[in-house]
Amino acid sequence: MATTADSAGKTKVEPALKTKFYSHATLECKDVAKTRQFFEEFLGFETVQMAPVAFWARLGGDQIIVVVKSPSKNVETMPFLNHNGLDVGTEADVDAAYEIVKRDAEKWGLHKISKPVVQHGTYCFYFWDQDDNAWEILANPPRGYAWGFELGDQKGAGHLSTKFQRPESTLTKGK
Repeated sequence: MATTADSAGKTKVEPALKTKFYSHATLECKDVAKTRQFFEEFLGFETVQMAPVAFWARLGGDQIIVVVKSPSKNVETMPFLNHNGLDVGTEADVDAAYEIVKRDAEKWGLHKISKPVVQHGTYCFYFWDQDDNAWEILANPPRGYAWGFELGDQKGAGHLSTKFQRPESTLTKGK
């Protein structure tokens, strides 16, 4: 196993696998047609039907979500920590999205809708969809969480603290 040092002097270990790209994640659904409609009409994803029991969805890049009809009648609720993050431009956009999620909750089967808060370096809220998949709507700069890699390893209070160092574009809330 080879090691090198990066420009900050941090030791980097040569990975065992030579992967190139994080291409996809997979979510279960109960009804492919209804969930595809939700992805397109509510979340704003581009979708393609890939099989009678599956479609692919993407938003703003080449990474996709493969959505597959669950073989089980009892789809389990996605744990909070396994949520899917969708970025919006500003903290005001988070507040607007929160109002839309509350407004359209009955139509789309949305539930467990949290109030917007500052945590892990951004302003955000969470909800679960009709398939019990968890979603986070958050204010992030245009390149998402790239700012965290630019800051490098952090020490101290941690990313759940409102005092966590975060991008200038996300600083209007939580002070």
